[in-house]
Amino acid sequence: MTETQDAAAAGPPRAGHTPLDLDPVDAERARLFALLGRLLGAAPDAGLLIRMRALAGTSGELGGAYAALARAAGATRAEAAEREFFNLFIGVGRGELLPYASYYLTGFLHERPLADLRGDLASLGIERAEGVAEPEDHIAFLCEAYAGLLAGAFAVEPDAAAGFFARHLRPWAAPFFADLEKAQMADFYKAVGRLGRVAVEIEAAAADLPA
Repeated sequence: MTETQDAAAAGPPRAGHTPLDLDPVDAERARLFALLGRLLGAAPDAGLLIRMRALAGTSGELGGAYAALARAAGATRAEAAEREFFNLFIGVGRGELLPYASYYLTGFLHERPLADLRGDLASLGIERAEGVAEPEDHIAFLCEAYAGLLAGAFAVEPDAAAGFFARHLRPWAAPFFADLEKAQMADFYKAVGRLGRVAVEIEAAAADLPA
């Protein structure tokens, strides 16, 4: 969890307070990544599952992914989601997946990607919340930090979000979400994996468009 961005309060994308000069598309992107960060940082409680059931799918890949998440939330109880989260990310010894940039990029934990990230976080003024044990290259932290940058929650340059995505999410997040989408222990979280994969692919495609 980031020091200045609490994604647990964000919930599914919905109308809400945003800075007056924030582009509506950026606001929706921020809500999407805040939701991903919330779901990857802890299992959804009953209230969040209820809110996600109201997500409306629209046309296109992203709309289909939202609709799939709404269906999964409707078929899931909080207790089952908690067991699933434990099996996927914690486990006895370790979970099925290791949701860290260092692991996906080097095969080991606490490697150079984490050190590079910490340097960038310091320059951006983003800190890990007190009491959080996970290293900063956890996918939940990165999604929350990116959401905060998109939402204008930090006093940074306008292009900071794009640079953060390029350096710390694009190189590995889509493969992680694809692994989550097909994980043996996943049921509800297959839909989370699909939504995350599609979101990262859309961000990457947009970043490649001519300026």
